[in-house]
Amino acid sequence: MEIYREIYLDKNSPQHLYMQLFQKIRQLIIEEKLKANQKLPPIRQLANALGVNTSTIVNAYSLLEKEGFVYKKIGSGTFVSAKQDDDLSDELLKKYPLDEDIRLMDRGQIQIKENMISFASATPTSDLFPVEDFKILLNEVLDRDKGDAFGYQESQGYYPLRESLVNYLEEINIKTKPENIQIISGAQQGIDVISKALIDYKDTIIVESPTYTGAIGTFRSRGAKIISVPILNDGVDIKILEEKIQEYKPKLIYLMPNFQNPTGYSYSKEKKLKIIDLAEKYNTLIVEDDYLSDLSFYSEDNTTLKSLDRNDSVIYIKSFSKIFMPGLRLGFLVIPKKIHHRILAAKHTSDISTSGLNQRVFDLYLRKGIWKKHIRYMEKIYKERFDVMKSCIDKYFKDIEVQYYLPQGGLNFWFSLPEGYDSNKLYVEASKNNILILPGSIFFISKKESKCFRLSIASVYPKDIEIGIKSLSNVIKNLIEKDTNKRKRLDTYTPLL
Repeated sequence: MEIYREIYLDKNSPQHLYMQLFQKIRQLIIEEKLKANQKLPPIRQLANALGVNTSTIVNAYSLLEKEGFVYKKIGSGTFVSAKQDDDLSDELLKKYPLDEDIRLMDRGQIQIKENMISFASATPTSDLFPVEDFKILLNEVLDRDKGDAFGYQESQGYYPLRESLVNYLEEINIKTKPENIQIISGAQQGIDVISKALIDYKDTIIVESPTYTGAIGTFRSRGAKIISVPILNDGVDIKILEEKIQEYKPKLIYLMPNFQNPTGYSYSKEKKLKIIDLAEKYNTLIVEDDYLSDLSFYSEDNTTLKSLDRNDSVIYIKSFSKIFMPGLRLGFLVIPKKIHHRILAAKHTSDISTSGLNQRVFDLYLRKGIWKKHIRYMEKIYKERFDVMKSCIDKYFKDIEVQYYLPQGGLNFWFSLPEGYDSNKLYVEASKNNILILPGSIFFISKKESKCFRLSIASVYPKDIEIGIKSLSNVIKNLIEKDTNKRKRLDTYTPLL
C-alpha cells in the first residue's frame, strides 16, 4: 500500500512531527495495513511526499525500531517486523488493572511513587554516587585537556581509557589489546551495537530462560528468531543447549554466567568450560554479559567465559552503570578479531562516539586507583543489604509456600510462587501495600503468566528491607489464603433436593 495516503501530519500541533509519524505508522502496523516484512518508503521519498525534513522520518523510523515495530537491513532499508507470539499478551494486560505499569516494565522502565519500597529497580540510590571524586577528576580533566575534552572521540573510544581497561581486564585474567576494545554507552547499547552488526532478519539467537528483558527487545527488533534454554542454579541446561545449537544453528548465544539477571544464578566452572567447547565445536559466537561479577560477596569463582576463550569466540560486555553513576552510560566490549570492523561500523552509525568527557574522567578513575576504592565501598554497602535481605527472607518466608534461591553475590533474588499462582497478581496486590516487585513474565520469551518474581536490593536501604519483606510475606500469605478459601468454596457440594 502507499502509506502516504494514510498519513496526515498536523504542522500546527504542539506534538512533534516525528512523534505524529511514529504513531501513525505504528497504528498501520497494529491494524495490519502494513504487513510483516513489508518495506517502508525510503527516507527521502517519504519526506518529500509529506513535506517534512528527512530528520523527521529518521527519528520516527528509529523510534519504531526501538519499540520493535520495524527492523533495518543495512543497504536495503526499513521493514515491518513480524508479529511476535511472545509479545506481552493482550490477555495479560486486560487481566490486571495496572496494565500501563506492566507495559512500562516490559520496556525496562518502572514508575516508583512516593513512599514505596522498591525491590524492582536495579539502579543504585543517588547517595552512593561518588560525586566528590568525580568533581575533582572532572576539574583535572578540564584543566589538562581544555576544550579538547568536549570534542568527538574516535568512534572506538578514547585510546588512553582503552589502555587502562586492558590493565583492568588483566586482573580478571582477560588478556586483550586496546584495539580489541570498543567503548559503549552502557550494556544496552552494547547489545544493540552487536545486534546491528551481526543479526539479520530470521537469524536465530539462543538466550537463557529467564533472561534480561532489554536483550529480548533488542533481538526482536532485528527480526530475529529467539530460542530459549532453561537455566538451572548452576547454569544453562547443557544438553538442551547443544540440541538447540544443532537444530537452529544460532548466529549468537546470549548468556550471563555470573549472578545472572534475573535469577542470581552463577554458572559452575564445569559448565563454563563446556560452553566454550560448544562454541568452538559449532563455530558459534557467545555474547557474555558480565552483569555484576564485581559484587561477589560469598562467591569463590567468578571466572568469565572470556577468560576461558581459546578460539576468540566470546564477545564480552561490561557496563559500569550498576556500580557507578547510571546517568554516565559507560561500558565497553571486548571484540573478537573476526567481527572487529562490523562492530566498529555499527557503533559509529549508532551515535558516532560515547561522551569523550566521561571517558577521560573514567580513565583517571582507573589510573589513579580510585575505581578500586569505589568498588570496595560499594561491596561493603551492598554486602550489608545482601546480608539483611538473606536474614529477612529466612525469617519471614520460612512459613509460606514460596521457593527461593539464595545467590552468592549480586543484587537480585529469584522467587517462585506455588503452581497456579501468577506473579502479576502479586505485583498488583503488593503495589497496593506500597511494595514494588518485578513479575517474572517480563523475563521470559513467552510473556504469559509466570509464578516467578524478582526482588533487587539495589535501591532499598537496610531498614526498609525488613519492612518490605515482612509486608510482602503478608501479601503472599493473604493471596494464597484467599485462593485456598475460594477453591474450598468451589469444591463444596450440596444436595439438589
